[in-house]
Amino acid sequence: MVEQKIWREEDARRCIATPTSTDDKYSRGVLGVISGSREYPGAAVLTCEGAMQTGVGMVRYFGPRIARFLVLRQRPEVVIQAGQVQAWLIGSGIESAKLERRRRNLIRSAMDQQIPLLLDAGAISFTAEIRSPTLITPHFRELASLLADSQIGVEVGEIARDPMKWAKIAADKFNVTVLLKGHETVVASTNSSIKLPPGTPWLASAGTGDVLSGILGALVATHAERVQNEPEFLVELAATGSLIHSGAATLASQGGPLVALQLSIAVPQFIRKLLSPA
Repeated sequence: MVEQKIWREEDARRCIATPTSTDDKYSRGVLGVISGSREYPGAAVLTCEGAMQTGVGMVRYFGPRIARFLVLRQRPEVVIQAGQVQAWLIGSGIESAKLERRRRNLIRSAMDQQIPLLLDAGAISFTAEIRSPTLITPHFRELASLLADSQIGVEVGEIARDPMKWAKIAADKFNVTVLLKGHETVVASTNSSIKLPPGTPWLASAGTGDVLSGILGALVATHAERVQNEPEFLVELAATGSLIHSGAATLASQGGPLVALQLSIAVPQFIRKLLSPA
């Protein structure tokens, strides 16, 4: 029987990697990011911002010139040179139908490294090609499209009515961990599943999903060795990332509207709350 539970702050606390006096930027995790596009350059800013605010040793960003410019203007700490990475975040702000050959090859080259992956938005279509521990983060329509590509026909409305069922079907089909985003956020793998408490409705705004991807990418990079040896741990990291995202949104919103950058700036405050419970 598949284990299912509600994820709470005391569970998430165990998934936050706090640095020690012997850590450096490499031991704290290096996240490679392939996100953003000429059409959606802001997604690159938001994924990198979400990762940096969550706590990671380094972010290496790869994307079009306009996106690199915007990322460095917002976060000069981000590195745009190739080098060592412990995990990859791929796809936010990218449309799979518009992928140029060079960028498609870059994505496949990253996947060939066989280190932990997070596939979002335009990279979810690569799920069937993965060979390493992988977390995918579709919304209902993206999951329906992925399943249709594998000859599993399902309407978006069916997924919305039973998100856990369809997240589990995808997890079993592709041997991945699925964080399915929607009015009810769930996480599923072959062996376990987690239902997340509902977040503030003010999260329904452009760019907040890109921040979530950055948060998740940072968590995967800071636990890359464990994920490589224990892929099932991705379930806990995915649930923790979603809880941080929701908690930071509540802090940033305070009952009113919020925008994605406000959300990302509230992430460290929420993590401090997690690590120092009253």
